[in-house]
Amino acid sequence: MQNKSRPDTPCVAVCSTTFDDVCRGCGRTVAEVANWVFMTEEEKERVWTRITAEGYPRRQS
Repeated sequence: MQNKSRPDTPCVAVCSTTFDDVCRGCGRTVAEVANWVFMTEEEKERVWTRITAEGYPRRQS
């Protein structure tokens, strides 16, 4: 179930994967960013759960 208090995407327009395959802005992997629009709500929820536990999304790194 989608959380209605947050946007559909964790993107914060701070896109950087300089050191690895994880975006410094949203915490998603390159594959998750590329496939986000094709993910089910359940898949998106799993990503949201993981990235928020890791302190994402971040507006500035």
